Amino acid sequence: MTSLSTKSIVFHKLIRNVNNYAKRMSSHFIYYPDKERPVDGETTKMNMMQAINNAMDITLKNNPTAVLFGEDVAFGGVFRCALGLQEKYGKDRVFNTPLCEQGIAGFGIGLATAGATAIAEIQFADYIFPAFDQIVNEAAKARYRSGGEYDSGALTVRAPCSAVGHGGLYHSQSPEAFFAHVPGLRVVVPRGPIAAKGLLLACIRERDPCVFLEPKILYRSAAEEVPVEDYTLPLGKAQTLRVGAAATLVGWGTQVHVLLEVADMARDKLGVSCDVIDLQSILPWDEETVCNSVKKTGRCLISHEAPLTSGFGAELAATVQEECFLHLEAPIARVTGWDAPFPHVFEPFYLPDKWRCYQALIQLINY
Repeated sequence: MTSLSTKSIVFHKLIRNVNNYAKRMSSHFIYYPDKERPVDGETTKMNMMQAINNAMDITLKNNPTAVLFGEDVAFGGVFRCALGLQEKYGKDRVFNTPLCEQGIAGFGIGLATAGATAIAEIQFADYIFPAFDQIVNEAAKARYRSGGEYDSGALTVRAPCSAVGHGGLYHSQSPEAFFAHVPGLRVVVPRGPIAAKGLLLACIRERDPCVFLEPKILYRSAAEEVPVEDYTLPLGKAQTLRVGAAATLVGWGTQVHVLLEVADMARDKLGVSCDVIDLQSILPWDEETVCNSVKKTGRCLISHEAPLTSGFGAELAATVQEECFLHLEAPIARVTGWDAPFPHVFEPFYLPDKWRCYQALIQLINY
């Protein structure tokens, strides 16, 4: 009995140490909650998981054609974003699928083409690649190939993405650049609960198929006072979160919060102010907002978790160079993940944290 108690104590200590370790590993950013509300009226505190759940709840309530499906969705999903929805709307509208991402996407395309509103969940964005053919060659091209006779625009594919602190190479990837190359899709990445609810509702109602990538580390670490009522945020439109004159910092998802902290560091340590832009929509992206900012500041730093080579930052850099060349005071900087598989214990060295971004900003300013 004593031996069993000792083993139990050791086990609980181990679990506590693992949890503490995970917290340390996932603390590469400070979360900056949104203060502005997109609409007036009642608000309630939600984390990003709850905000996404609320958006889907509103959709299922108001749209009788809407269905939600994916692996383990019936009990809420591994991140609990669908929690309680099957109980409210029934097994014919919220249900599990086989572990077959290609099948999930293909089923969603069929539903959307037939007139339903399909919300498909891929359990992790790392496993969306078996569905790549269906999304790229079928969903994105349905309207074009049919001459406008039919489309699958009522399809939204949700997928948890990006670093979480302990995910390793198969649960940490950021695949937005793969889909940004595909005409006919919309690709969206929110930075927090208010943005997630408004952007997800916009994607669900959009008449083009959407890939909605959810930074999973924000599911519970991000909390804000979210409007209770129905609202949408415009797709294809960036948000300027800070206004400054020294440089333009561009990111999306979790990386926006890293850049906000870098802007604070630049203000406190260097005495300079920066524009901080959350791109929000990867495809289409808001060229006007970004380029107008760069023309004003003369310097541009782009940061994302995905690898450097052919990351979406390369597209931004090319466009900024073409449109803002005569306004640039320094070469465009990119601070990203490395061109390597996403590591486990070395995750802190892989991520483009505030120190790497801050060093790049110093070099921009001193160029």
